[in-house]
Amino acid sequence: MNSAIDTTGIPARATRSSRAHAGLKNLHQLIQLRWIAVVGQIFTIEVAHYTLHLDLAVREMLMVVGCLAIFNVVSLLRWRTGRGVRNVELFLALLVDVAVLTVQLYLSGGTGNPFVFLYLLQIAVGAMLLRGGYIWTIVLITTLCFFILSNHHLSLPLAHDPIRGLASPYVIGLLVCFVLNAILIVVFITRIARNLHQRDARLAAARQRAIEEEHVVRMGLLASGAAHELGTPLSTMAVILGDWKREPSLARDAVLQEEIAEMQVQVQRCKTIVSGILLSAGEARGEASAETTVCEFLDTLAREWHRTRYVRTFIYENHFGEDGPMVSDATLQQMVFNVLDNARDASPHWVALAAERTQAALLITVSDDGPGFSDDILAQFGKPYQSSKGRPGGGLGLFLAMNVARTLGGSVQARNRAEGGAVVSISLPLAAISLPAIDDETAEEDEQHGKS
Repeated sequence: MNSAIDTTGIPARATRSSRAHAGLKNLHQLIQLRWIAVVGQIFTIEVAHYTLHLDLAVREMLMVVGCLAIFNVVSLLRWRTGRGVRNVELFLALLVDVAVLTVQLYLSGGTGNPFVFLYLLQIAVGAMLLRGGYIWTIVLITTLCFFILSNHHLSLPLAHDPIRGLASPYVIGLLVCFVLNAILIVVFITRIARNLHQRDARLAAARQRAIEEEHVVRMGLLASGAAHELGTPLSTMAVILGDWKREPSLARDAVLQEEIAEMQVQVQRCKTIVSGILLSAGEARGEASAETTVCEFLDTLAREWHRTRYVRTFIYENHFGEDGPMVSDATLQQMVFNVLDNARDASPHWVALAAERTQAALLITVSDDGPGFSDDILAQFGKPYQSSKGRPGGGLGLFLAMNVARTLGGSVQARNRAEGGAVVSISLPLAAISLPAIDDETAEEDEQHGKS
């Protein structure tokens, strides 16, 4: 694989992408939280000044709110760029919020202001967003701001009389601050935690994908070695069988000639299987690519599989509709063969193959009348060595099929039939396998160019 892998086995590109996606979501949460702070500060200033008739530096406090709104607009523009957000950016954004809160508290009573406990909200948000030294830096800065405000602030004509209960404006302020902290922590910390959980889930999926791709690479090396090892004896057997077939003493025995012919077919099939495994373990667009049409590819595939495998009843239905050109190679055929072979193993008496067009994809469905998939197999579907056959090395056919489909941008899904048996569906984007149509004018120009 060309992409770098970190120490956890996750491709570095996937790690950066997951972190950047989570960073953007968390930045968006900060922007929403800051808009609430802007509206809340304006509302609090108006109530304190005009309803409670407290003497506040209203003009200065509104200027601070305006600066916070401008900073939030800049943050919104930054978020819309879609570029990844690093921890240092979130840290600086939280520092701006702490600075604005500190200035507002300085202008309205310092630590005597009941809203001083909003520092706890900044610490809680920082603990969820940041890592390592950034968290403790936020704790240290907020503690320092609290210490400075305890000695330096503009006075607030608000009596600290908690004994009056809810009749005291100070107690009401404490209650509002508590409720505000509780609601914002529950809502936004829950959202941030969900973003981080989704990031971890994407990283786990990327880790599993890296492990599976590494497994495919190892299988490719093994298949390559097996192909080289088996190539010579298979070729030798093919030559010997050809000599036997032309041997005059053996040519007179019709039964022996049929057996030799059957052996030649089976040797050729062994060569095809080895080549198919080698291609399936490597790139999806392998060698032996050929131009054909979708319907011709499907018809040939069904005919070839039925000719080389025994199954009592084989049903083939092609509902693709209007035909179109495509590129076919041994890998695509081997992928469908793997699924058909699994269906025949589970249901030797009945296998069905159907094809149809769904929007912009080719949907190939393989059905059988066997025992179906267990819940454990369905949960681990497509992973290597997950098989209900109970033999070593089982489950690789579906794993290789899923790898090829995924490389082409498609998917492989499985389910159990209500009437018994299983269904495996292969979805392949037509854009990944189709050839663009060439109009008559272009074809004529190409022909004239070839003649010249």
